Amino acid sequence: MKYFKWVGLATVFFLMGCANQGGSNSTWVYPPLAIPLQPSIQQELQIARLNQLLQRKEVAQNVRAQMFAERGRYLDSVGLADLARLDYERSLKLNPAQSEVFNVLGVYFTQMSDYDSAFDAFDSSLELDPDNDYAQRNRAIALYYAERYGLALQDMTKNYDQDPSDPYRALWLYYIQREQSGVEQAKLDLEQRYQGRDDQWGWLLVGVTLDKMNENEALQSVAANTKSNVELAQKLTELYFYLAKKYQYEGQYSNAIALYKLSISLNVYEFSEHRYAFLELGRIFKAIQTEREKEAVQNQADSPVTKGQEPNNPPEVKARPTPSYQVPTLSS
Repeated sequence: MKYFKWVGLATVFFLMGCANQGGSNSTWVYPPLAIPLQPSIQQELQIARLNQLLQRKEVAQNVRAQMFAERGRYLDSVGLADLARLDYERSLKLNPAQSEVFNVLGVYFTQMSDYDSAFDAFDSSLELDPDNDYAQRNRAIALYYAERYGLALQDMTKNYDQDPSDPYRALWLYYIQREQSGVEQAKLDLEQRYQGRDDQWGWLLVGVTLDKMNENEALQSVAANTKSNVELAQKLTELYFYLAKKYQYEGQYSNAIALYKLSISLNVYEFSEHRYAFLELGRIFKAIQTEREKEAVQNQADSPVTKGQEPNNPPEVKARPTPSYQVPTLSS
C-alpha cells in the first residue's frame, strides 16, 4: 500500500514539473493528466468469481438478483457499460424492488438520449424510495438534456433545497436556471450560494464557473492536494468537464470539445461527468451543424441568382477550408 501511495505522489509531482515550463507566467505546454485508470486485479477477480457463482443452479432467486446487480457494478467500473446494463435488467427481472438499480439504468438511458426510458426508470426508482436524492437529481439532469427545463427546474430546486451545501447540486441548478430563468439571474443565484460554501472540493468547480478562480489556480490546487493517481484522475475528470461546460456556454467550442475529450480519456467510467461528456459532445456537434445550415441558407438567400438578378460575372468558387479544433491553452 505504501508503494502505491508513493507512486501516486510521484505522479502528481511529475505532472507539476513537466506540464508547467518556464516559470509562473508561462502556459501549460500540455494539460495536466493522470494515468488513465485501468481495471484492477480485484475487479477482474470479482467478475470471475461472480461468473462462477451465477452458473450454480441452487442459488436462490433473490441472491441471484443481488449477484447480477453486483456484477453489473463491477462491469460498469471497468467500462463495459452494455454488459452492465444487461446485468441490471436481469437483476430487476428477478427482483423489481431495487431503487438504486433503476437509478443507474436511468443514467444509462440518459447517456443514450433515450429520455422516455430514462424517465420511466427514475420514476420507478423514486416510487420505490422517495428519499433517493441521486435519482431525483439524475431525473432533473435527464429533463435538462431533453430540454424540458420547467420540470427540470422543479426537480433540481427541490433536490438542492434538501442539501444546500452540495456544490454539484448548485452547479446543475445553475445550468438549468440559465435555460429557464436567464443567464443573469442564474449567475446571481449561484454567486449567492457560493458565498455560503464550505471546504468541499466541489466548490472549487463552482468558483471556476463563476470566474472567482482561474484555471491556473484550480489546476495547481488539484496537483497540490492530491495523494494518489486515482484521486487525481477523478478530480481532473470533474474539473475538465465543468471547464468544458463553461467554454461551451461562451461559444468557444474548440476548447470545450478538447476538454470533454480530456475528461473522457481518464477512464473514470462510474462518474456522471464521464458519462455526460459524450452527450455534451453530441450537443456541440449538433449546434455547429445547425449554425452551418443557417449560414448556407442565408448565403443562398443573399446570392444574386436567388434574388432574381442576373450576375454580370459568375462568382468565383473557392474551396472552403476544413475546420480544425485547437487544444485549449491553459494558463499556469
